[in-house]
Amino acid sequence: MSPTRQLPLGVRVFERGWLSANNVLLQDADSATLVDSGYVTHQAQTLSLVTTALQGRPLARLVNTHLHSDHCGGNHALQAQYPALQTWIPPGLSHAVQDWREADLSYQPTGQNCPAFSFTHLLQPGSTQRWADMDWQVHAAPGHDPHSVILFAPEHRLLMSADALWQNGFGVVFPELAGVAAFDEVAQTLDLIERLDPATIIPGHGAVFTEVAPALALARSKLASFAQNPERHARYGTKVLLKFKLLEWQRISKADFCGWAMKVPYLNDLHQRFGQGLSLDTWLDMMLAELARSGAMHEHEGILHDA
Repeated sequence: MSPTRQLPLGVRVFERGWLSANNVLLQDADSATLVDSGYVTHQAQTLSLVTTALQGRPLARLVNTHLHSDHCGGNHALQAQYPALQTWIPPGLSHAVQDWREADLSYQPTGQNCPAFSFTHLLQPGSTQRWADMDWQVHAAPGHDPHSVILFAPEHRLLMSADALWQNGFGVVFPELAGVAAFDEVAQTLDLIERLDPATIIPGHGAVFTEVAPALALARSKLASFAQNPERHARYGTKVLLKFKLLEWQRISKADFCGWAMKVPYLNDLHQRFGQGLSLDTWLDMMLAELARSGAMHEHEGILHDA
């Protein structure tokens, strides 16, 4: 749990481990709103955290900052638990959700899982929402995801930055993995955050923090490095995708893991563009070796173990 001394009354952060994004519970006398719902394999923990915190009160609203699997994988379970739940999503992929097109929703391209969910409202950039007795401005924040939003409460200078800014960087720039230029959008979103001038940030991953200027400086430094060397970002993104799946499975035979990886569209695209002429299996071996050297996994007798 993140420290509440930095947060106004009615704002509670469930700081989650990797696989799941942080969840933010906003409560006032009338209703409760949850921002982001974690990954599907953590859905039981998400339900437990929410129901325990609400102490019998209903959850009125579920809000997604964007539709990556680690931010909305608990939507289905929460909708089943709270049948009257309103679900608010950014508008960019609403038709893909309505028709449940996994290829457009990133789940099939990344090899990740997300149970089908529905939505009732669109979270329009430029709008202001009233949750936990405070106004929240909805700002478009493309870069990491073209359709992502961030949420800012100016009265408290409190920002939910999703994956646009963490204390140690920002999320993988997924459009770049698909060959779509988006580093400039990351820079524009960082500029937006600086203009909003938050005093406290609730990131999509990691602890609540107040050292905003150093975080922005670090993010810009990382962005400049990636923009100057797109292959470096591609390798980073590749290892993030591999590590995410290892986190989900914990242990799996190398043969089965590579069999999965060879079917993942993003990994195939990255190999074609940045594989330096190596075969796909050799390139995957190289990426796994880099993860092992960093301490993110280890291999023993043909079994990959998350670390």
